Amino acid sequence: SLFDLAFKLSRPFLHSKDAEDAHLATIRMLKCLPPIPVPKHDPRLAQNLFGHHFPNPLGLAPGFDKNAEVPNAMLRLGFGFVEVGTLTPLPQVGNPKPRLFRLTEDNAVINRMGFNNEGVLTAVEGLGDSVEHAHASPSGGCWLVPAGWHVGPGPQKNRAGCHSKGA
Repeated sequence: SLFDLAFKLSRPFLHSKDAEDAHLATIRMLKCLPPIPVPKHDPRLAQNLFGHHFPNPLGLAPGFDKNAEVPNAMLRLGFGFVEVGTLTPLPQVGNPKPRLFRLTEDNAVINRMGFNNEGVLTAVEGLGDSVEHAHASPSGGCWLVPAGWHVGPGPQKNRAGCHSKGA
């Protein structure tokens, strides 16, 4: 598939960088890719939970697309839902570097980024109405792909007030 080819070609480049720089390069590459067709979801994987329809149970958790820059690209890669963030009411730099570590033998990373992001307003302005929610269903209709926002506290002392500002 196109995804497999892109992964094979980009992996050596990305692994030559430290983990956080590789993450930022991945976001930049995803922003530059031409739109690819949304994959067909197998209807056997569809889930209806909490009043929402999920075309498949595999979702992208917050932490990858911290500033809501590439949710469409992630949906086109086949995720059944995407959650962007964690976003905070105001921009913040997060924890000191290094803060993202590869565990190569485990095919995993340790994330101690600390909610670094450009703030909820920047994400909302940049995203606008661009998230593509509609995916073709096998019956010829369409279903909505849930897209969520994860809002976290900033460094402010009044955490409850901070969450309400972000929401």
